[in-house]
Amino acid sequence: MMNVRLGFSPCPNDTFIFHALLHELVHSPKVRWEPHLADVETLNQWALTGRLEVTKMSFHAAAYCSRHYQLLNAGAALGFGCGPLLISKSQLTEEQVNQGVIAIPGELTTAHFLFKLAFPESKSIRIMVFSEIEEAVVRGEVDAGVIIHENRFTYADKGLIKILDLGERWEETTGLPIPLGGIFVRRDLPAPLKKEIEQAIAASVRYAWAHLDASSEYVRCHSQEMAPDVVNQHIQLYVNDYSADLGPLGRDAVKGLYMKAIESGLLSSISEDFFLP
Repeated sequence: MMNVRLGFSPCPNDTFIFHALLHELVHSPKVRWEPHLADVETLNQWALTGRLEVTKMSFHAAAYCSRHYQLLNAGAALGFGCGPLLISKSQLTEEQVNQGVIAIPGELTTAHFLFKLAFPESKSIRIMVFSEIEEAVVRGEVDAGVIIHENRFTYADKGLIKILDLGERWEETTGLPIPLGGIFVRRDLPAPLKKEIEQAIAASVRYAWAHLDASSEYVRCHSQEMAPDVVNQHIQLYVNDYSADLGPLGRDAVKGLYMKAIESGLLSSISEDFFLP
C-alpha cells in the first residue's frame, strides 16, 4: 500500500467529492490517503514543484505544471453557468476596468486567465485570497474584483453588482462548458496506480450523489460558517456529470481553453499527453 498525499480545497464541492474516499466508503486497496487542504492558489503554487502526488489545480496553473502532472477524468469542476464574476460597487465601463485596480483570486487561477482574455488591456491587478475580495470591493480598496466559489451567491447581499460574467462570455464565444479546475496525478506514479486513483475518485463522486447526507457534517466543518443553502447551491453548481467523468465535451473544453491561450499569446504550448489515457 502506498501513502498518497491528496491536495484539495476546503470548499464544499471538494469536501463533498472526497468525503467517501477519505472515509473508506469506496475501494482503493493500494492507497493510503493523506489529505492536505489548502486554498486553490496555494495548491497551484505547490503544483509548480510537484509537491503532492494527487492534487486539485486550476486549469490555468496546470498549463505550467504538465511536466509534473496529468489530468484525471474524475473530480473536475467545470460546467455551464459556473464561471467567475467581475463585480464592483457601481457599473464600470471597459476603460474604467482597464484603468482600475482589480482584485484577482490568485495569479494562477482560471479566473485570472479568463479576466485577461476579457480585458487584455487591464493595467493593475491585486492578488488576494478569494474570500477577501468582496470586502475589499465594499471598502473601496480595489475598483472591482473577480469572485469565485460561494461568493457568486453572496455579493448582491453586500450591495455589489455584476459587471461581467466571465464564464458566460466564454460559453457564448466557444459553446463549451467553462473548465475551472481539475484533479491531477503526478507523472512518476505507476500507471496502474494512476488508474486506480482515477477510478476511486469517480466512485467517491458517485457515492456522494447517492448518499447526499453522508458527507454533510464533513462538508459543514470545512465550509467557513457558510449558510446551509449556500453550501447546497455551491455543490449543485460545481459538482455535476463532468465531475464523475470529463467525457468528450469536457476534454474539448479543456483543450479549447489552452488553444485560446495559445492564440492569445498567453501560452506557448501544452503537453500532448496532458490527459491520463
